[in-house]
Amino acid sequence: MAPKTRVRFAPSPTGPLHIGGVRTALFNYLFTKKNGGDFILRIEDTDQNRYVDGAEQYIIDSLNWCGIPFDEGPGKEGKFGPYRQSERKSLYRQYAERLIEKGKAYYAFDTPEKLDYHRKDHESKGKTFIYNWHNRLKLDNSLSLMPEEVQKRINSGEEYVIRFLTPPDVKLSLNDSIRGEIEIDTNTLDDKVLFKSDGMPTYHLANIVDDHLMEITHVIRGEEWLPSLALHQQLYDAFEWQAPQFAHLPLIMKPVGKGKLSKRDGEKMGFPVFPLTWHESEGYKEAGYFPEAVVNFLALLGWNPGTEQELFSLEELVQSFSLERVNKSGARFDPDKTKWYNQHYLQETDNGDLARLFIEGIEDEKLNGKSKEYVEKVVSLIKERATFVSDFWNLSDYFFQTPEGYNEKAVKKQWKDDTPKILRELLSLYQNTDDFNSEAIESTTKDWIASQELSFGKVMPPLRLVIVGDMKGPHLFDIISMIGKEESIKRIKKALDTL
Repeated sequence: MAPKTRVRFAPSPTGPLHIGGVRTALFNYLFTKKNGGDFILRIEDTDQNRYVDGAEQYIIDSLNWCGIPFDEGPGKEGKFGPYRQSERKSLYRQYAERLIEKGKAYYAFDTPEKLDYHRKDHESKGKTFIYNWHNRLKLDNSLSLMPEEVQKRINSGEEYVIRFLTPPDVKLSLNDSIRGEIEIDTNTLDDKVLFKSDGMPTYHLANIVDDHLMEITHVIRGEEWLPSLALHQQLYDAFEWQAPQFAHLPLIMKPVGKGKLSKRDGEKMGFPVFPLTWHESEGYKEAGYFPEAVVNFLALLGWNPGTEQELFSLEELVQSFSLERVNKSGARFDPDKTKWYNQHYLQETDNGDLARLFIEGIEDEKLNGKSKEYVEKVVSLIKERATFVSDFWNLSDYFFQTPEGYNEKAVKKQWKDDTPKILRELLSLYQNTDDFNSEAIESTTKDWIASQELSFGKVMPPLRLVIVGDMKGPHLFDIISMIGKEESIKRIKKALDTL
């Protein structure tokens, strides 16, 4: 029987979670849920110098807001915890020592100054310094020193690191679910540090040990980790452990030009690159996006369902997702498309929920004491023109308040010499009309226009202008019916006095 699918999302708490990180988490979630597995959050905080307060909670809040919560992780302890690497640090030294015993790693005593000297010396000769098979016997390490000397130095408290012993002249054959077979010549690789002089493991060692101990079956991560694959595979082989299946996701590219999407692109072009607000950077949540819209557009950045379908619920994404349909090349980020998705989800959202969000986001006095039912009706009339709930006020202010002024362009175009006379007669008609529901007032108005042998163009545009203050808005008689007889009469009178 195949082992249970287990994937992990393993960010470092060095700042906010970028939208590319959210997509990595999403692809892990979709893959494991399709296969009935577990989604683990592991916080990789071995680099304490770069630790940022609040970043871990931000990561957790972001995943929860997106609707892709983890099954195990900080605060959701399973049997594979703890889930912060800083709380696991007592584990790693024994594994580094085990590699030394197996002849797969060695102690290196080179000082930073000495390594810097070698780097500069190589640069001056037009070469690049790589610590590996061709020079390690000339450097200060347990391969070039006698065992007694090595032990003496360790016992005296001299600082050292533990490096991986990369074998020369080996052609590594690596397998990636997205990129297929990759061949690497070990002569091009350096002997990476696995254990630092401060007693902490490097990312590479901690990552492999944790993935093994947590029984991770698939490692789905960003393309930037592809250069580390050779080392990671060699570490699995050195420990004689079964390696997980690797998959490296394509980068999310800038909307214009070349390169990876960055925070600066968002600032320059006015779109978020973080799920939630972080300090001065607005997040998708605060910018008014629905989490479902964010998940939907992220899923289609680098993955292709193989059909024309663009709109997916999370359940549909789980059913449709496969690593085989993830692209190798980078996916260009399209800010307009993200808005298109949001507009779709806004139209699909219940009017009552939209009304609640609208009311929550606006000062009470603007709504002029109108009931939630009234606001809900307004929302139903204007939402198809909106992309965000924050658009609602500009699309509907005239439902709540008498227009303070009138669009100058519209006045020039619609206010003719005979307009005041027509509106005075219409005012008189309305004053003597009792039934102000939309259909009745429309019928009354149209019958009157016909009886006066007027064109609709002479009456309807100026009427909209005086009721709304502009040439915008839904069906005019729906507006008149909503604001009511008294307010409609008041607005016509105001326009006659003002214009």
